Amino acid sequence: MKLIYLDVCALCRPFDDQRFVRIHLESEAVKLILQKVRDGHLQLVNSSVHFAEINALSDMVERIELLGILQGLGKPMKMDFTHLRKRADELVGKAFGIADAAHFACAEAMGAAFISCDDRLLKKTAKLKNTIWSGDPLAFCIKENLK
Repeated sequence: MKLIYLDVCALCRPFDDQRFVRIHLESEAVKLILQKVRDGHLQLVNSSVHFAEINALSDMVERIELLGILQGLGKPMKMDFTHLRKRADELVGKAFGIADAAHFACAEAMGAAFISCDDRLLKKTAKLKNTIWSGDPLAFCIKENLK
């Protein structure tokens, strides 16, 4: 089963202002991806980075909803934290933000497709010699031919 790692930006997309076409399309793509997880076609993996970032959200409803998604659908994976820290530090050295570096390092360690709505982050991941796919939710749905 294909492993996917949705960063917090992607998980939050359905809570963003839906009047913008791009945001609406990405929100629908995230909902479709999560439905495929519920149906057992994809496996959502999560990390402690998710929980730390989501627990810091100011919107209580959004925070509770996202924690419910991660706890109900997500599968925590065992990882070598020494290796993760080293990789995250390497990414920070390549101008990644700390949270972005940690998320991407976790996805890499799990061998999961990395899905984000953050264009700047995805441009940075595209410059890496990746062993994993990275892109936005809509691109993932198109690549996987999700319906």
